Amino acid sequence: MSTQNGMDQAAFPALRAPAESAWARWQIGPTRRQVRLKDLDPGDKPFSKGSKAEDQAQVLALAREIDELQNLFYADGRHKLLVILQGTDTSGKDGTIRGVFGQTSPLGVHTVGWKAPTEPERAHDYLWRIHQQVPAAGHITVFNRSHYEDVLVPVVNDWITPAQTKQRYQHINDFERLLAETGTVVLKFMLHIGFDEQRERLQERVDDVTKHWKFSLGDLDVRKQWADYQKAYEDLLEATSTAWAPWTVVPANSKTHRNLMIATIVRDTLQALDLRFPPEDPALKGLRVE
Repeated sequence: MSTQNGMDQAAFPALRAPAESAWARWQIGPTRRQVRLKDLDPGDKPFSKGSKAEDQAQVLALAREIDELQNLFYADGRHKLLVILQGTDTSGKDGTIRGVFGQTSPLGVHTVGWKAPTEPERAHDYLWRIHQQVPAAGHITVFNRSHYEDVLVPVVNDWITPAQTKQRYQHINDFERLLAETGTVVLKFMLHIGFDEQRERLQERVDDVTKHWKFSLGDLDVRKQWADYQKAYEDLLEATSTAWAPWTVVPANSKTHRNLMIATIVRDTLQALDLRFPPEDPALKGLRVE
């Protein structure tokens, strides 16, 4: 397939978890057709190095390494990276962005926080607003929530039928395949926390006046739908984990481990792209600046 810059590009295969790695159990491959979140302990720490202090130090080291790789990624200009963070309220999407991408230059990393669609956005198909925000060549874009809200909220609230839900799964798979085949690497992370952990985090927002802005009484209504949302997540994980954009479930009761796992996978993904600086400009050879 010919891209806009004239390069011939096939789909960039997603980085697959090695069979015996700590990651393997948590990546939802395209052939894994049954996902049960209750069987995936949100308190697990498969990427932990030992103590919390060691893990925190490793997160910082990885964030700095991602910064260096992002600089090369930007200069290389052949690829695009879309990182999708999806999860229930309090699962740690904001904290992940700070912890994993806090060392990078804002020049090449862009974050989009998705809210309920506006009226102009509702006048278009549900992927219209999403497509406008995907990364350009050399850029990394991080989605805080995403187009997957459109197969969560409407499903749990019975706003769309099962047939429409399946149709949307196919739309999303085709959309992400389009992105992959035109040079975008898609990393999808479902931040998986437990019911009790969410209660503690919501209570913290109530008790701490500096966190009241994060809390809405509507969060309590959504919490009552916990089981329905867990089922909706299981269904979308099964339906939209593809060879070009598989999901990774991240056990996220530990904020430090959550960042460690995601930072490791982002770093490994960037390393796998064989990034390089552009060819030397012959006009600069021997040039002396006066």
